[in-house]
Amino acid sequence: MSGSTKFATVLSRAVVTPLARLLWRPKIIGRRNVPKRGPVILASNHRSFIDSPAITLMAPRKVSFLAKQEYFTGSGVKGAVSRAFFGGIGAIGVERGAGAAAQQALDLGLARLQEGEAFAIYPEGTRSLDGRIYKGRTGVAWLALTSGAPVVPVALRGTEDVQPVGSRFPKLARVTIEFGRPLDLSSFGEASSGRARRHATDAVMAAIQELSGQEPANAYNNPPATIVERVRRALQPDDPTAAAVDPD
Repeated sequence: MSGSTKFATVLSRAVVTPLARLLWRPKIIGRRNVPKRGPVILASNHRSFIDSPAITLMAPRKVSFLAKQEYFTGSGVKGAVSRAFFGGIGAIGVERGAGAAAQQALDLGLARLQEGEAFAIYPEGTRSLDGRIYKGRTGVAWLALTSGAPVVPVALRGTEDVQPVGSRFPKLARVTIEFGRPLDLSSFGEASSGRARRHATDAVMAAIQELSGQEPANAYNNPPATIVERVRRALQPDDPTAAAVDPD
């Protein structure tokens, strides 16, 4: 970690965290369920743009997550502030996309886990626009079964009121973050097995849904796509790189 990144991290914890607590008045449940050391995956529902900052600022340990590369490539003062903020709260820049880009995203997450860090992911792939919880993509299972890391289900409530989809600026609202008991997915099988990934992912989503209380959608949360993309999804609905992560 570079000196500037270390400084940004310390600044985020020292300044941004107290400010977030003041504005959001977060209720944090189950902090002890997050292992203090070693690799761990935080698998969360996804309601708002601020979900990632909420998790990383309120978790009991440093957490990394994926964010779109544009947050790190801006110029001038605005670009510098963006890089410092997102780097300070644990964001990893990644290109959006499927195929090679999505696998790169998973590989970046795997690298953090192999270094013994905590990594946050949204199995639904993208934010829920209707409040329901959607079927999980199997990237979370691939990460867990490949790394051997436990998965802590996370439920966010109220973040959709702080910054609803389409809103440019956060609002004042109460946020609840609940960390569930860690899940050991190793009994489901090998990461190379599509069946193992599917069943393991379903177990993770069931745990998240139980914490969040959201109505299950029993479908994938697919944003509008081209005909080619629709065909690809139909042919490979459980591809672990298919919308495995949503770098907001």
